[in-house]
Amino acid sequence: MRASRVRAWGTRVIVEAFLRWAETAKAGDRARAANALGRAYLQSAMTADERTAAGKAMTYLLDDPSPKVRLALAEAVAWSPDAPRALVLSLASDQPEIACHAVTCSPLLSDADLVDLAARGGVTRILIAARPSVSRSVAAAIAEIGDEDDILCLLENEAAAIAPASLKRIAERLGDSSDIRNLLLNRSDLPADARQLLAEHVSNVLLALPLARAAIGAARLQRICREANESAIVSIAGDIAPCEVPDLVEHLRVSGRLTASFLMHALCSGKVEFFAGAIVNLTGCHEQRVRSILATGRMHAVRALYESAGLAREISTVFVEATLLWREVSKKTSGTMLGDVCSRLLDKFHRDGTARGAAQELLDMVEKLQIAELRQSARSYAHSASLAAA
Repeated sequence: MRASRVRAWGTRVIVEAFLRWAETAKAGDRARAANALGRAYLQSAMTADERTAAGKAMTYLLDDPSPKVRLALAEAVAWSPDAPRALVLSLASDQPEIACHAVTCSPLLSDADLVDLAARGGVTRILIAARPSVSRSVAAAIAEIGDEDDILCLLENEAAAIAPASLKRIAERLGDSSDIRNLLLNRSDLPADARQLLAEHVSNVLLALPLARAAIGAARLQRICREANESAIVSIAGDIAPCEVPDLVEHLRVSGRLTASFLMHALCSGKVEFFAGAIVNLTGCHEQRVRSILATGRMHAVRALYESAGLAREISTVFVEATLLWREVSKKTSGTMLGDVCSRLLDKFHRDGTARGAAQELLDMVEKLQIAELRQSARSYAHSASLAAA
């Protein structure tokens, strides 16, 4: 007992002596002492009492008026899992040049600590985004509140685990930034609904260009952007995995993009996986039943399916005919799905002369698709011919 009281008394004397010295020492001397004290705490063999004394002295230095002292302390202890957690948390909340050591590398900071620090804003978010390991929850916090520089740092960090929902949120918030768009589009794990949002951002950027509005006209520019965005979505829908289809369909339905013209575009293009998913979403029918009707159902069953999806009778007949044509064309290997279905559909209704109103508007859209496909085919042919002649 007497020995322990002597050690405790000795420890108190050492701490008191250090504190008295710190009150009059120059900042540079205090900084060197802080760094040495931190390294000794982590690397030297100390008794429990000595470690307690060193911990108290370092805690006292957190209030030192000189940033040099606190910086020296952070440089000594921030990297270690054996540093006092309370000390590291305090250093992480200090001014940026001091906090950066703890925020970027301390293994003692939990996800909850990092989310709390991110909420405080400033350069701290970039420091968090640059950590050697960033969890999904921390990445989600930065995706929700980070500015452009924070998000760029997060996306450039290959060690950051970013959930698909967070990638979509980034696309929603900052998809108008070309740098962020490029980083997102280069990711193989970018969900389809996020890709659609990025395509929409590009359209919005084009619509806002004064030169484009002056040269093309606002109304025509808006129509061009709408059609380009629709084509981009159809292209995306054809490349995604089946498990992504329901999320993309729901996203488009909520945003009001599952229009009759869009559905016709998808059907004529042969994006059957996506088209079936859209009909499942709109009708509430079981997926297997929808696929069965689309693949083999009789005309009346197909029309009833489309009308249960909300398509009016006058345009449901166009969809039925397009479906029957799709079945026939899909069995062939020559030509293109889009070109063949559009061409035959137009021939059918122009020959009958029965299309009116909404049905005629739908067929006008189909004709635009056919023209676009013919022009693309001509470009491909010309390119192939020029290569062969070279």
